[in-house]
Formats: sequence, structure tokens, C-alpha cells
Amino acid sequence: MACQTYSFFVLSVILIYFGQFGNSLSLPDLQHHIDKLKADFNSSNSDVADGGPIFTDKLTAWTERNEKRIILSQIVSMYLKMFESTDKSKAHIKHISEELYTLKTSLPDGSKKMKDLMDLAKMQMSDRKVQRKAVNELFSVLQKLMEPSGSHKTKRSHSQRRCRC
Repeated sequence: MACQTYSFFVLSVILIYFGQFGNSLSLPDLQHHIDKLKADFNSSNSDVADGGPIFTDKLTAWTERNEKRIILSQIVSMYLKMFESTDKSKAHIKHISEELYTLKTSLPDGSKKMKDLMDLAKMQMSDRKVQRKAVNELFSVLQKLMEPSGSHKTKRSHSQRRCRC
């Protein structure tokens, strides 16, 4: 896949994954707007390929639907942040921004979950107080890990499907 198609690919994945186009843009319309955006950003420059993709490679590691919604929410936020400093008087930028904003409102806000993950990564596990708290919570954490939350539901739905046949 050529580097210049990454934006279209990521935006298409976002739009198709959620099965909607916020402002009813069709994929060809979206492609047309993104082609204009590529020209604005001169994205056919050879340096675009340096270092590989910035978003599409991250999508492959997130496999569960809820996980994907979290990472896609963050990616949409990054695009919206990028568009904050662009000329919104251009129709193609306005249309893409509106589409992304509409999608953003339908996505769960993954920033709390992302903050939780970053907080965990920063946690000083060598700190004695942190260790005491962690040991105090160990049983509860193990309980959460061992409870069969999804397995019973899945088995029930499989058996219900078999009964109907």
C-alpha cells in the first residue's frame, strides 16, 4: 500500500467500521475530498514513507471490537486536532472535519482508559507503599481475572441457537 493512501485507508476503516457516514458522504466523495487534502499537505513527497505508517500499523494490534473503538476514537481525535490548525474555509477540509466530528460523537471516549493505562505504566512498583497497596488488592484483582464473565453468556447463546434448529 502506498504511503499516500494511508489517510484514505484509515478514514475509510473508521467510516466503514462504524457503518455510517455522519454527513452522508459517499466513499467516492470522501476519496475526492481526501485527494484534495493530500494535495494541500503535499503528501506525495518521498519523506512520507520514512518510518512507515503512523496509524494503520496500530490498528492491527487491536482486535476486539471494544478495543478497536478505543483506538479509533483516539485516531479520530488526532485527525480533529490536526484539522484545528488548517484552513476550514476549504470545502474539502470542512467536509472531512464534519464527518470526523460526527463520528467522534458516536465513539466512546477512550481517553479515560488511555489515562488509566498511562498511569499504570508510570506506577513505581519499587515504592513500598505502592507494594503494600498492590498486595492488599491482589485477591480482588485475581478474582476479576478468574470470574467467567463472558464464557457463560457465549455458551448460552450457542446452546440457544442449537435448540432452534
